[in-house]
Amino acid sequence: MTDALHLPISSPDSPPHEAFRDPAAAVARLKELYDQASNFLCENLTQVLANGAPETRFRAFYPEIRLTTASFAATDNRLSFGHVSEPGQYSTTVTRPDLFANYLAQQIGLIVENHDVSVEVGVSMTPMPVHFAVANDASLTVPQGGATEFTLRDAFDVPDLSTTNDDIVNGFGFQHPDGSRPLAPFTAQRIDYSLARLAHYTATKPEHFQNHVLFTNYQFYVDEFEAYGRRMIADPSSGYTSLVGPGNVEITDPDAPIPQLSKLPQMPTYHLKRPGGAGITLVNIGVGPSNAKTATDHIAVLRPHAWLMVGHCAGLRNSQRLGDFVLAHAYLREDHVLDDDLPVWVPIPALAEVQVALQDSVAEVTELTGYDLKRIMRTGTVATIDNRNWELRDQSGPVQRLSQSRAIALDMESATIAANGFRFRVPYGTLLCVSDKPLHGELKLPGMASEFYQTQVARHLQIGIRAMELIRDMPLERIHSRKLRSFEETAFL
Repeated sequence: MTDALHLPISSPDSPPHEAFRDPAAAVARLKELYDQASNFLCENLTQVLANGAPETRFRAFYPEIRLTTASFAATDNRLSFGHVSEPGQYSTTVTRPDLFANYLAQQIGLIVENHDVSVEVGVSMTPMPVHFAVANDASLTVPQGGATEFTLRDAFDVPDLSTTNDDIVNGFGFQHPDGSRPLAPFTAQRIDYSLARLAHYTATKPEHFQNHVLFTNYQFYVDEFEAYGRRMIADPSSGYTSLVGPGNVEITDPDAPIPQLSKLPQMPTYHLKRPGGAGITLVNIGVGPSNAKTATDHIAVLRPHAWLMVGHCAGLRNSQRLGDFVLAHAYLREDHVLDDDLPVWVPIPALAEVQVALQDSVAEVTELTGYDLKRIMRTGTVATIDNRNWELRDQSGPVQRLSQSRAIALDMESATIAANGFRFRVPYGTLLCVSDKPLHGELKLPGMASEFYQTQVARHLQIGIRAMELIRDMPLERIHSRKLRSFEETAFL
């Protein structure tokens, strides 16, 4: 075989697809095929870098999972995942089966159980970019363009953005080039792209991420989270086993240092780990909807069980105090970063399971219940805007819209995180802490934070953590409810 440059193509052996009913055996085969492909590319890149331009093009392919069903057999209609709605052929390419082993085994097991069929595992027709193969080998780096005497793409496949997209999660009627329908929400190339970006933005490896993700926009929460994590790993009964900080420093000793990197990543991230990924990850996304979209675009490929925003906001009602909590049950979306992917006319519903977990956590941590809880928390619409200094403009337009929407708080990230959770079928929620009241003369200025505010901020992270613990104890099929699924859905979560 030759390519467009008329170079012969060298590829690893491509054995026929095998049928599996045992999820563990299917995942083991995926690992074998993936390792074969990535090792092939790494070994040949090493040779090429040592010996110069090759006379052969090297190509390896991602493994894939295929499902064929010819029956409309009814499945448990309470489940939002684990089955397909009609007969046909479905497929997905797979990357990093080592990282996704538990997820893949769970999803394959549900398919086999719900449809009483085997899944087929084999080599796909999607080339594996050499950049993504090399990401698994710390001793190798792909040279930048112009650094070698030959053009890298003449010898290896490179990432192809024309096929690295969100067409499956955004669209309707999607089909792969071979006519099969999608089995999973993301292709292997899309996942690999996000895994690489996650490592860059957070300075931690994707394998450290836990199934429950907290987002914040304030460094104080990072400091509190690290202190909390140290207390947890000091307590053998907590279930938490280690704490990971930027630079992939992992500690099991509560007194061990986590050295500061000379250059902090854009989104410093900490992971409080439990077995099976049941711990909590905290990401400081900083300020702005662009950062919020970037973080959630990439974390979504890890298929977390839930993500929550716990950050600061502007209180819009005179009855609010600095330090009061806001539980979002609706969103006014003026962030604009998702307009092309999820138009503003799409409603972003509150998820009952998450709302209850957050309210119960506020009550538990503050020791306030019932009517008394209203003293420190309001439930209502949160507005998210893309202009940090919106209050310096003519306020008549924005304030009228805020009033018409019944908004009680405003920030720059929450609606983006919730909307991307809705788009990617990741359960989401928002609990904010009022840090200023610009419409009522209480601007975010030094010295304006009251003792009440400082106390509430310290509690805020505890509430977010407790809510995640409550969500963790829910059955997966309950938290991943049907309300997040569209007309056509992938069988894989």
